[in-house]
Amino acid sequence: MAAILPTATALARPSAIPATGARLSRPLLLTLALLLALLAGLQFGAVPLQARDWLHGPWAEGPVSASAHVLWQLRLPRLLLAASVGAALGLAGALAQALFRNPMAEPGLLGVSSGAAAAVALSLTVFAGLQLALPPSWRLWLLPLLGFVGALGVCLLLTRLARWLAPGSVAALLLCGLALQALSFAVVGLCSFLANDEQLRAINFWTLGSLAGAHWGMVALMAATLALLVPLARRLAPQLNALALGEAAAGHVGVDVDALRRRVVAGIALLSALAVAWCGSIGFIGLMAPHLARQLVGADQRRVLPCAMLAGALLLVLADTLARSVAVPAEVPVGVFSALIGAPWFLWLLRGALRRQPGAL
Repeated sequence: MAAILPTATALARPSAIPATGARLSRPLLLTLALLLALLAGLQFGAVPLQARDWLHGPWAEGPVSASAHVLWQLRLPRLLLAASVGAALGLAGALAQALFRNPMAEPGLLGVSSGAAAAVALSLTVFAGLQLALPPSWRLWLLPLLGFVGALGVCLLLTRLARWLAPGSVAALLLCGLALQALSFAVVGLCSFLANDEQLRAINFWTLGSLAGAHWGMVALMAATLALLVPLARRLAPQLNALALGEAAAGHVGVDVDALRRRVVAGIALLSALAVAWCGSIGFIGLMAPHLARQLVGADQRRVLPCAMLAGALLLVLADTLARSVAVPAEVPVGVFSALIGAPWFLWLLRGALRRQPGAL
């Protein structure tokens, strides 16, 4: 597997590291682009909005117009959830690429997304009666909770398998993740075979990703998770910079590589599990966002991590705006647009890596 994915030096370009002034200004431009994308996302949609709708928020008394309800209860929480989920995926992708020291790594390689999909598919088919047995107010949280449990379960199994097969090996961790990913997809395929038409439609829509069920509770939970994990990730950034020189070199400068690996995997698992649990499988955001961040601010993880969050939020907000705007009144799964953007990006990166490092495959 180490030969299949090009190394970090294969994609590194000394000329791509920007000057100090550019490193300071480009994150501000990225933030401005995100704000403009959020404003554009608020305007585009099946229901046109007017300026007075901003005055009729949750605090307003009396009847609220349909467009104000769409703004405050549907469109605004959906966009904020898209931004927070994109930020979580961007941060998880940056951590994964720093841990594996490989620019082609992303959270999906650990089997997190497929584990969540397998848990949800089982709940929709084999354990379909579980949802009916719950009170109606609890059913909204069932699929996200099961997706979160499935994602974390795969991560726990992954760490145990890697420790059993090859203790301390990052390559073994990656290979075990790919094996668990294949196993989880097999479970999803079996559930799809057993499902009826309604269950199959739910499985397909969930595995392709959707932000249609967004509400303010999801936004608050994702924001709280990011507020907790971002400072922890920032503290790990100097150690990740040392890890880029190799595990031996990082150990010589006082980095506990095993402890760092556990913390980074736990952070990736929590960020990815929450994102997948709320929105389903959304691919390539965790791959594209760290690359865009490194192109803007260089390879220092202290700058890459926050910029990867901004880039992930921007990419997912744009993808979701397209998903609900191009086929009005229908809605295209957001995972379709992220894949349409991400797959050509991945091939372009791979082509450039092979040009700079012939024989990497």
